[in-house]
Amino acid sequence: MKMTFRWYGESDSIPLQYIKQIPNMHGVVTAVYDVPVGEVWQEEKIARLKTLCDKAGLGMEVIESVPVHEDIKLGKPSRDKYIANYAQTIRNLGKFGVKCICYNFMPVFDWLRTDLKTTAADGSNSLSYNHEQLLRLDPQNLHLPGWDESYTVSELNSLLDAYKNVTHEQLFDNLVYFLKGIMPACDQAGIDMAIHPDDPPWDMFGLPRIVTGAKSYDSMIKAVPNKHNGFTFCTGSLGAGRQNDLPAMAKKYADRIYFAHIRQLKYCGDKDFTEAGHRTGAGDLDIYAIVKALVNAGFDGYVRPDHGRNIWGEAGKPGYGLYDRALGAAYLNGLFEAMEKEKK
Repeated sequence: MKMTFRWYGESDSIPLQYIKQIPNMHGVVTAVYDVPVGEVWQEEKIARLKTLCDKAGLGMEVIESVPVHEDIKLGKPSRDKYIANYAQTIRNLGKFGVKCICYNFMPVFDWLRTDLKTTAADGSNSLSYNHEQLLRLDPQNLHLPGWDESYTVSELNSLLDAYKNVTHEQLFDNLVYFLKGIMPACDQAGIDMAIHPDDPPWDMFGLPRIVTGAKSYDSMIKAVPNKHNGFTFCTGSLGAGRQNDLPAMAKKYADRIYFAHIRQLKYCGDKDFTEAGHRTGAGDLDIYAIVKALVNAGFDGYVRPDHGRNIWGEAGKPGYGLYDRALGAAYLNGLFEAMEKEKK
């Protein structure tokens, strides 16, 4: 297991030297953030990031993420150009030691929450989701993490209209087309693609979600058996779907899980949840059993503590403060060490 930490580049309020001080921290998970979606990441920009990480004594083996252009998801004629650009970015990243790319195939919106600062009894605050509240929202007026605020209203309307007739099957076919188009570059660069599950794992605003659990994973492996086609095992995203047996999935897909986002949820209703501290006892996901299943099945990929609470007066980026994620990393380090020793 290689412990990592999300870092949003030079604009991140958390300096690399603080991340380095977290015990057993192997590297950071980062990206080039100033390149328009669909364009090739130039080597000099990647080299700049790599130099910063090297100076801090941290690896840069995981990129999260290289965004997939909406034309690819929609299956437009222009998709071949964008897939070629994506493949070139993969080759460029491979030159600088990148081993894994976390990406998603969610239409228009990335992960969505309805409250960024839900206060817990202990005074900490975290992200939460209320399904009925989300249904009452107008997607044209959202100002939540998980969507691109660079869209104008007209651009967003046009994009939502474009997806009105896109079925789950069509979106999945477009994902397969994309993966088949980039696998040769992955073979050449030695990079694994790790798709992030949809978050939350159900349709919203009329947009299809297709990466929601074990059935989705089976379909992806069958359609694109290349070993570079794999998964980001996000316990929070998958765990929001109550039907998902996370320890069983960890065991079954361990050889295709290249990256694990490990976080905790506290269920508040059929589809409602609040994010909590990473410890198993803090929520409804059995983090202990998940880690045990990963280790026993031979998982040896990258791990990062996912969305943390804001604690100790920290007022950082919602879900991405330093303190609680550092505590999460320490907890996960302990679980993995115990399970790995037990296995031996």
